[in-house]
Amino acid sequence: MSNTMLEDKKAYIITGPTSGFGKLAAFEIAKKNIVVLVGRDRIKLHELKNSINQKGQQAFAVVCDLSDMASVKRAANEIIALQLPLAGLLNNAGIMQMRPTKNAQGWDMTFATDHLGPFALTEALLPHLPDGAHVAFVASGVEDPERKPAKTAGFRGGRFLSVEASARGEWMAGGSKMPGADAYATSKQCILAATFALARENPRLRINAIEPGFTPNTGLGRDANAFFRFLANYLLPLLAPHLKYWSTPKLAAKLEADVLTGSSNETGVYYDEKGEHMLGSELVRRPAFQDEVVTQTRSFLSKFKS
Repeated sequence: MSNTMLEDKKAYIITGPTSGFGKLAAFEIAKKNIVVLVGRDRIKLHELKNSINQKGQQAFAVVCDLSDMASVKRAANEIIALQLPLAGLLNNAGIMQMRPTKNAQGWDMTFATDHLGPFALTEALLPHLPDGAHVAFVASGVEDPERKPAKTAGFRGGRFLSVEASARGEWMAGGSKMPGADAYATSKQCILAATFALARENPRLRINAIEPGFTPNTGLGRDANAFFRFLANYLLPLLAPHLKYWSTPKLAAKLEADVLTGSSNETGVYYDEKGEHMLGSELVRRPAFQDEVVTQTRSFLSKFKS
């Protein structure tokens, strides 16, 4: 691609862009910018890239399995090698497994995908982002044990013991009876804590978190049973615009695009589904906890550098 084609355009990296509101966000951001699509499904990734390029817009595809730190490192190097005018990173990818599995290192897949991978990718790319660039992490209010809608849905908040324990799939006792809930809530609590710590460490950047609202018809619960998928895909979305804390993929995608490409200088902010400031759990608001999560995550990942 010629320098002329790239002139006056900014490039934004988006993880998890092949489904749900991540896909809609990719199309939205690509209207005026270059997008770097980062995902694990090579076929879907290239189909999306081609769809965007066929509109006369500009997209690049980088294959990456966020649960695999070697894959994350390769992806970061590939993104850097593109030599694009990077302006932001949207850590959108996430999973919630109702039947826990392990990655090749024996780590819990939800924790590896939702916390370790996004953290490692961000750390690798931060030095290559210009001053004022935006970094956004998709968090979740289910990390807060006092959040009423999360409790009603069966969550009991983050159950953090340590990063190493989380990687083993071990959570604080007294958690949720819903399969996968503790892993997901703890992963989101850790990445939210990391957001605040990284924002303090990197004042030249704009590092924020997003609670996109409950968006039932996304790929998050892809391994749920057929009845739940039917409800999520066809019935619940009709109610979402009328319920507090709920959203739709279209609205969540717009929120992601606005936070990532907007002109706001805010940093260390947690946005709710309407783009307003919100608070995380009492634990995640503690700077000491934020710093401890980042310190432990760096220490844990340093043992597996290739």
